[in-house]
Amino acid sequence: MTPHTASAGGNDALRAARLKRGWRSQEAAAKGVSAAGREALDDLHFEVAPRTWRRWESARPGWPRDDYAVALHAAFGRWPEDLGFEVPEDWHREERHATGDDVKRHAFVSVTAAALTAGPTPSRHVDPALITYFQEQLEGHYRADMLLGPHDLIGTVSAQYELIDRLVRVAQGEARRGLLRVGAAYAALVGWLYQDAGDMGAAAFWRGMTQEIALRSRDPHLVGYSLVNQAQVRTDLLDGHGVVDLCETALENQRALAPKVRVMALQQQAHGASLTGDRQAVDTLIDQASGLLSRVDDDLPWGNACRRTPNYLEVQRATCYGRLGLGREAGALWRQVLDEVPATARRDRGVYLARQATAAAAAQDPDQAVEVAREAARIAVDTRSVRMRRELDTLQRAMKPWQDAPTGQDLAEALAPVDERG
Repeated sequence: MTPHTASAGGNDALRAARLKRGWRSQEAAAKGVSAAGREALDDLHFEVAPRTWRRWESARPGWPRDDYAVALHAAFGRWPEDLGFEVPEDWHREERHATGDDVKRHAFVSVTAAALTAGPTPSRHVDPALITYFQEQLEGHYRADMLLGPHDLIGTVSAQYELIDRLVRVAQGEARRGLLRVGAAYAALVGWLYQDAGDMGAAAFWRGMTQEIALRSRDPHLVGYSLVNQAQVRTDLLDGHGVVDLCETALENQRALAPKVRVMALQQQAHGASLTGDRQAVDTLIDQASGLLSRVDDDLPWGNACRRTPNYLEVQRATCYGRLGLGREAGALWRQVLDEVPATARRDRGVYLARQATAAAAAQDPDQAVEVAREAARIAVDTRSVRMRRELDTLQRAMKPWQDAPTGQDLAEALAPVDERG
């Protein structure tokens, strides 16, 4: 074996590095490198799954993606080429991996470029008809997101936001107000795309941009919507009290809000309640939102998931039940929801399937969990949704009691393609 390739029996170099650190099991190593990566990358959600580590110590470890490389260096002080990974043919030793600071700086520059274009904009006439144009484009982006996932859309949508921002700087009167409103919706979508792609720093930045533009528009509906967007980020950060704070703020003046905004805030507050273990509040909040759903009849171009998604509020309830560990209740709801998910919502279907599989594991039905996970894994490979991969990581943790049984091996086999694309 050369210093840069694994032996036929496995990756001896990585195994030796693991044992030198005192990590006697692969699970302990995955946990240790996850902790090192979270600190190096400043990413609270970064994780190396045990199944990923097992592949790394196999005879065909592949080449890790950049964030994994930074985490490995943080844990061992060595880069992948010195830890027995298979070096790509076009890789050259003089190339160096970025440090954690380099990774974060590059991400920050790329994510803010469209939002913070500096300098004056030459005067020009801005036709109000452009508002309709951007609204129609926005609806198309929502549909494409359901089919493609985040990575193929981030550049397109952020570039359109940049154009809207330039037009806002020179527009007058109602044209300017209309562009601010649609600009907030574009910023919110970019934030969502980054959230789905797993970049929480960029997601938080764009959610902040959404709130700034909403405040500038003086539109109470948009201000409420922007607060719900911020609450979505806090949900992914597992900050239940933060979610509740933001949603309660959004609902302070409920009579001034469109029913749609109230539905969004109530269901998001239910997610916060699930993170704090309050099932009664979950049911009360979602039931309140259900009572408003029939009154959602506005023509606002954003926040229409409650109209577009079949069983929208039962999706939220099932997700909350899953967090609360109510496997049987969540599983029954997921079966109901998945029967009506349209083919165009493939990414959403994958997320729901992953959550259904986790609910099955919580209900002590590992065979059902594996069966459902197979389809979720195929969708995760196609869409490259980090959010979906995290749902599958949650599934693997729920399946830990069966990891050494044949069912556990079946799950590892089903999820292997997700790791290979990760």
